Amino acid sequence: MPASRTKCFDVVIEIPRWGFVKRGNTNHIDFVSPLPCPYNYGAVPQYLGLDGDLLDAVVLGPRLKRGSRLRMRVRASIGLTDRGMYDDKLIFSTKPLSVAERWMLLNFFRCYALFKRVLNFLRGRPGRTICEGWTDVDDALAGAQLREENWSSPQVPF
Repeated sequence: MPASRTKCFDVVIEIPRWGFVKRGNTNHIDFVSPLPCPYNYGAVPQYLGLDGDLLDAVVLGPRLKRGSRLRMRVRASIGLTDRGMYDDKLIFSTKPLSVAERWMLLNFFRCYALFKRVLNFLRGRPGRTICEGWTDVDDALAGAQLREENWSSPQVPF
């Protein structure tokens, strides 16, 4: 896939800003957080990430309704390994990220990885879970695959 920090993508919101419940594309509850998500969280529905699920999208800005669709510019990428499966989180914003926004995003995903590690342990799901930090947007986009029309959900349970 051609990659560029100036490329825009369609994004669908799965978790509105300050929401607790993460639902996948099948509307099944994937994760209930003990803390609210400070960002709009969703997916780029045309592409699959390296974990076989829709490519993850974090959208900065005001709270958006679940199911909202918008076209935005990708600004950055954070890597996350969950149960040994690496996945990129594309960061979308209407403007370049400030130093404070970058700091808050990185620390959010560090906390998120810690909560997921505990949840995975309780569910008996082994594998390394950690925030890998900032990644190259072009590398993240190069690893994504165009979603096939017959794709319905990831093969791995979340």
